[in-house]
Amino acid sequence: MNKNISIIGSGSWGVALGIHLAKLGNNIKIWSYKQEEADMINNERKCMFLPDVYIPSNINCKTDFKSAIEGTEMILIVTPSKAVRETVCKFKKYVTNQQIIICSKGFEKETLYTLNQVVEEELPNSKIGGLSGPSHAEEVSMGVPTALVIASKHQEVLDNVQNVFMNEVLRIYTSNDIKGAELGGALKNIIAFCAGTITGLELGDNTFAALLTRGLSEMAKLSVKMGGNPKTIYGLTGLGDLIVTCLSNHSRNRRAGILIGQGKTIEEAKEEIGMTIEAIDNIEIAYELSKKYNVEMPIVNSIYNILYNNLDPREAVFQLMTRNGKQED
Repeated sequence: MNKNISIIGSGSWGVALGIHLAKLGNNIKIWSYKQEEADMINNERKCMFLPDVYIPSNINCKTDFKSAIEGTEMILIVTPSKAVRETVCKFKKYVTNQQIIICSKGFEKETLYTLNQVVEEELPNSKIGGLSGPSHAEEVSMGVPTALVIASKHQEVLDNVQNVFMNEVLRIYTSNDIKGAELGGALKNIIAFCAGTITGLELGDNTFAALLTRGLSEMAKLSVKMGGNPKTIYGLTGLGDLIVTCLSNHSRNRRAGILIGQGKTIEEAKEEIGMTIEAIDNIEIAYELSKKYNVEMPIVNSIYNILYNNLDPREAVFQLMTRNGKQED
């Protein structure tokens, strides 16, 4: 049966999910904080972030939360991670019994919370899940075969999202490990940023492979310390998402890292990319989490020092390569 679905966020990922769900016959309402974006979606059937796709007629964009949420059965949160709490606080008075699906990836800086923790705190009576995995908005919007994971402690959320989203171009797996799935999605952006930096420095495939492998090790160690299932980080929401984000030019995090490797500043990278770069927003948080949970994360420490302590990227590589010898873990 077709659903009425609200999508909070009119960026590329929110619109891509809306297009997919609309093609399946669901009625979609997208909330945008910009009237110009809403007008483009409603009148031109276009999204400025996805210029090559047509937006189906059963998608409507609103700029007020009340009309975007009322009458819906599911709410997808697809805002930048740093805006999740503020946005939820603004719309939560309109929430009744809708399932809440977090499609953003990242942390909250002030609390070091995962986004599920943030939303649970603001909506304690709602059934919440997180959708994650290797997925470029550009490809999902065009129907390129993709596999994702819905993670939740509520079985009805797992069943509902799997039934509503899944078809021949989008395969949905289920997981009870929402902590592990969230951490994989948030931490891989940071390693992808580092992979971009390596690319910007014009180092080789050997360096790139070493970075991805050791970066995955850091992701796994922190995830387990924070309560994630060790298997999750090696699945779609960890390794899978890491691969797609590190290797593709669709990745804003990788592209921003390339600019840093080429000698650009954070501000110059932000200006050139022109969209949210989740890695930059979350590198400082991952650094703080490594201290809080006493997890050795030399790659995260290095990129933190590059961005915030003026460490030269080539010196960072030298420091990583000349650390004391150890057994692989």
